[in-house]
Amino acid sequence: MSLLLDLVNLNLSDTTKQIIAEYIWIGGSGMDIRSKARTLAGPVSDPSKLPKWNYDGSSTGQAAGDDSEVILYPQAIFRDPFRRGNNILVMCDAYTPAGNPIPTNKRHNAAKIFSNSKVASEEPWYGIEQEYTLMQKGVNWPIGWPVGGFPGPQGPYYCGVGADKAIGRDIVDAHYKACLYAGISISGVNGEVMPGQWEFQVGPVEGISAGDQVWIARYLLERITEISGVNVSFDPKPVPGDWNGAGAHCNYSTKTMRNNGGLAVIKKAIEKLQVKHKQHIAAYGEGNERRLTGKHETADINTFSWGVANRGASVRVGRDTEKEGKGYFEDRRPASNMDPYVVTSMIAETTILG
Repeated sequence: MSLLLDLVNLNLSDTTKQIIAEYIWIGGSGMDIRSKARTLAGPVSDPSKLPKWNYDGSSTGQAAGDDSEVILYPQAIFRDPFRRGNNILVMCDAYTPAGNPIPTNKRHNAAKIFSNSKVASEEPWYGIEQEYTLMQKGVNWPIGWPVGGFPGPQGPYYCGVGADKAIGRDIVDAHYKACLYAGISISGVNGEVMPGQWEFQVGPVEGISAGDQVWIARYLLERITEISGVNVSFDPKPVPGDWNGAGAHCNYSTKTMRNNGGLAVIKKAIEKLQVKHKQHIAAYGEGNERRLTGKHETADINTFSWGVANRGASVRVGRDTEKEGKGYFEDRRPASNMDPYVVTSMIAETTILG
């Protein structure tokens, strides 16, 4: 085992200029992350300098067997915390050989929205609170829970300390540091209300980069739980009953919201979100109806509401924003399994272009 670890941790820069690039993309379910590695002649820092690649789309649910080639376009580069050195992680999106985005490529449309001059001039910032649940391998049940049984009721676990409250902290801390190493703008982590459930926050990040960073952060979490022998669930309601669900609250602001008088702009944006509530709910993650019940710090899925410091509303405005008359708001509706490309671009489209 020690020899295996030595080989895994080899520093390639001692013997070669070549590097390993891990190409990462989103599979056919819209939530399954796929990746494969290739050797490059030397370090690369500009994604436009990276070669395109291909994969078998018939094995990911993204192409037919008789025409299975899907092309990967490199879009963003991150440092690789597993191989380290000059090795890199590459976030890609997927296209047909003719150059058309495949149906599951949600980044392409998001990039078009963010490149709109009106949107770009507003410099939209996002802070995404990604909740997730660590699950026992082989059984669909949170870690630290007796199989087929339940822990004590919610209350002591949120931001809790101690082996019976902070279950899985070693994984959480490893992921935190891996994100920082990779160059992700991870701004914090905390234990959540349900035991075995955690949250990390990415942001503030501008535009399309928010989606890139959340997807790479999810990839890192999947890899770390793979090493740790547990599974990670992004199900919005992993345990039925009197337990909190898992969301991906999206904090959002534009340049005019952050400037003096921004609160009025925020209120107008919220009005636009209310008008398109059903469209947003439809795009905010599968199974969200199990989470948005009006209980456990959620608003009812069928009713739009907003309020200051109200965690039971669809949209929350913070006390500081109200006091200063400018700032940001939090869309609390997105589920933990939402696509950050879809959610971030849709909020911008509705509030700026709508």
